[in-house]
Parts: sequence; C-alpha cells; structure tokens
Amino acid sequence: MVGSVYAYALSASGLADEIVLIDNNEELARGQVLDLVHGQVFVPTVGIRTGGVDDYRDAKLIVITAGAAQKPGETRLELLKKNAGIVGNIAENIAASGSEGVMLIVTNPVDVMTWVALKSSGWSRGRVIGSGTVLDSARFRHLLSKNCGVDVHNVHGYILGEHGDSEFAAWSMTNIAGMAIDHYCPVCRKCSNWKNERKKIEQQVRDSAYHIINAKGSTHFAVGLALVRITGAILRKQNSVMTVSTLLNGEYGLSDICISVPSIVTDGGVERIITGPLKEEETEALMKSAAILKKSTDSLYA
Repeated sequence: MVGSVYAYALSASGLADEIVLIDNNEELARGQVLDLVHGQVFVPTVGIRTGGVDDYRDAKLIVITAGAAQKPGETRLELLKKNAGIVGNIAENIAASGSEGVMLIVTNPVDVMTWVALKSSGWSRGRVIGSGTVLDSARFRHLLSKNCGVDVHNVHGYILGEHGDSEFAAWSMTNIAGMAIDHYCPVCRKCSNWKNERKKIEQQVRDSAYHIINAKGSTHFAVGLALVRITGAILRKQNSVMTVSTLLNGEYGLSDICISVPSIVTDGGVERIITGPLKEEETEALMKSAAILKKSTDSLYA
C-alpha cells in the first residue's frame, strides 16, 4: 500500500517526468499502472509504466518499499530478518546497474534496512537514505499545532533517533513562529501543565503507527505524502532540512549506524548532517536509540 499510495501522490504532484513501477507481482504492477494512467487527464503530464532492473540505471531516484508488512502488535524491529534479505538483494541489483541516482529506503525497520542497503550497494553514505522520522516529525508538528492552536506550518520541530519505539522529541530544536518552545509554553496558557502535555504529545507520536495499524491494518496515506516531500527535495535540489535516516561517521558521537538526525537533502541525497546542540537528556535518548539499532544490525551476522 505504501508504494502504491506514494506512486499515486507522486503522479499528482508534477515532480517527476516518469514513474516506473517494479514488482515481483507483475500483474499487480500492470494493474496499478492502468489505474494511475486513467487519471492522467486530471493531473500534470507524467509518464507511468511498469519496468524492471534495467530501469535502475537512468533513474534519478529509486524508492524501495518492498518488504513484509508490519502486523498488529509487531514492532518494527521484529521485521528485521524478514526484510534484510529483500532489501539487500534489491540494493545489490541497483548498484550492479551502474545507477548514479539516490536510493530512498522505506521498508521497515527503516534505519536497519538503510544500513543494509548501504552496505549491500557499496555506495557513498549520502546516496542511500531512509525515510527515517520525516513522518514522525510531521505527526509531532500536527499534535503541537492542535495542542497550541497554531497553524501547523508555523510549528517547527523534529523527532530524532530510531523510527520506532526509542524515538524522541528534540524539544531544544522546537519552535513556534521562531519562538523557542521553552519560551512559548509558559506564555501560551493553552494548557494548565505544559510539561505533562509535552510527555503526552511525545508518547502519542510514538504510538501513532500502532493505533493506525490496529484500526486499519497499515499506515500509508501520510507516509506516501512524506515520500513525495523527500522526492521533491531530491528532484528539485531544494536543500531541505529533514530527519531522514543516514549513516553517521562521528556526528553526535556516533559511527556506523543509520539513524534520523536533521540533514540537508538535495539532488545527491544527504549533502550535510546538521549537528545542532541537544540537551543532556536528548543526547542520552539518542545514544539509547543508537544502541538499540546497533544491536539489531549486529544481530544480522550473529
């Protein structure tokens, strides 16, 4: 569902010149293409077709959504061994094609799968990125907007760490209309105990996917839109700051781990990682999250 919703949203965005769908179920891919092209009279002109591994070579962006779906009650990390083989094989095929594009990993657990794709492809770290906590950060901004009574476009904040249970809100990087959240909350008067509200909001972000999965089986609408946002940054060379999952080589005191931190995303993928100051408790949360992911990547070879 994530791949099909992304293709639908991308086709309506006008960002891509051509969209190629690849799936082991070729009949499904053909059906998706037919359904999409029937709506072309209502959207910007874009070529949409099925394809194969030969299409990797000249693709500007290759988005991998293939993998087993997350089941109700199943954590993202429990998908690890099930999906590592799938993503690793695809990444090897992409590298073998001679592609000079960017690889965007969406398959969960996305941080570990990004690491697997990076190691399998042998590409430079900036060219292999994961969707990370881009959606989680959007959920965070939505909840802050709702709680504070402020347009979501005037609320800025990031969820960092693992795209999963150990993610955390970087409150030190959060602001409303340019005012740091620590200065805004005491004068807002929208809630009686803003410190408790913060804890509730952060937990709601962590639990969002589980609530949606329990209600409808999977999450796909919002993540499809998040992928279009990342796509726009790459295809339009926008230099956008987003919390994609990327390999750290010493930043934030971490190495050889793919994790979500603020990064500048442009036509070549991640151009630069922003190492903004974190509070002591936020640094501890990032280290804890990284340790969980490191344990997962290490378990692949145990």
